[in-house]
Amino acid sequence: MFPPESGLTALRNFAALRGQLRVSFGPACNIGCWFCHNEGDVPPRTTREDRTQQPRRRALCAEHYLAVIGGLTKAGLRRVYFTGGEPLLSKLARPVLEGVGVFAAPDVSFSLITNGILVPRNLAWLRDTAIGKVKVSLHYLSDESFQEIAKTRLPVSAVLAGIDAARDAFERVELNTLLQRQSEHEILSILVYALERRLPIQFIELVDTDFNAAGQSAAVSADGLMAHLRTLTGQERVEVIGVGQGRRVFTVDGIEVEVIHRQLGRHHVGQCGACPVRPQCVEGFWALRLDHSGGLQPCLLREDLRLDVTPLLAADDPSATVAAATARHLASFTEGTL
Repeated sequence: MFPPESGLTALRNFAALRGQLRVSFGPACNIGCWFCHNEGDVPPRTTREDRTQQPRRRALCAEHYLAVIGGLTKAGLRRVYFTGGEPLLSKLARPVLEGVGVFAAPDVSFSLITNGILVPRNLAWLRDTAIGKVKVSLHYLSDESFQEIAKTRLPVSAVLAGIDAARDAFERVELNTLLQRQSEHEILSILVYALERRLPIQFIELVDTDFNAAGQSAAVSADGLMAHLRTLTGQERVEVIGVGQGRRVFTVDGIEVEVIHRQLGRHHVGQCGACPVRPQCVEGFWALRLDHSGGLQPCLLREDLRLDVTPLLAADDPSATVAAATARHLASFTEGTL
């Protein structure tokens, strides 16, 4: 049984502010980007360089994922993103992505975040899922920058081929690009690449967190990019509604170019009001993150807020049980009792 409407208030407030559910199938990845935070787990590159640092053990199967996703979408969440590592590297990707179709609704969206490399070989089954948007990370446009950033021997053409494949199969394909020294010389070329293919793109300034502290010298300001965008268009707006970082949105020939700009700040939902670390916060509560070991975490910076849902999945109605527990958890956070 779901709790009464009043018991779901905190969860539904989060959903109304465009909060999202990010579902990680696990830490495995076919590349190793230096800035990856792996949704709060040990990043793939860290494990490659130091085998003593291992991510959490897997606790969820496909049925578990579907129970949690079903419960939270029924309870009000409307935006679900599938992440990794690289989600298409997981054997759970296909049964889960095919299975979420039963939760599809006009106001519920399912998005895949990928590096694009494995899209072509999975396209035959991907095109028949409920995935409505594919978001491809494109932080590079040459073999040299790709290999430096992602610690790989693959050519960047493997990523570009994945983007082309996604464009052929999905109505909406978007790109996201982290602004960094290693590919600063390619930023405008990446912009041209996106505009020529009429792909919405998001440029992101590096946010200072514990996960990327060693790479802060690689951070690049978005000021130069925004100055260039203003020579291309007069259509610019600022979005600070909902949750997450504020952003500037430029419309160039009908294509949206978003810039996640640190100077606009982060926007927190009511749940953050009593948080003891809010004055120092650079993350904010903008996503509930479900990881492969059964943790549901509202903030990467506070491990103490991580809810273990694995015991709840043995209930007679696991979907409703998880949704009710999540709602109680967020209500406690709102009230400052966690």
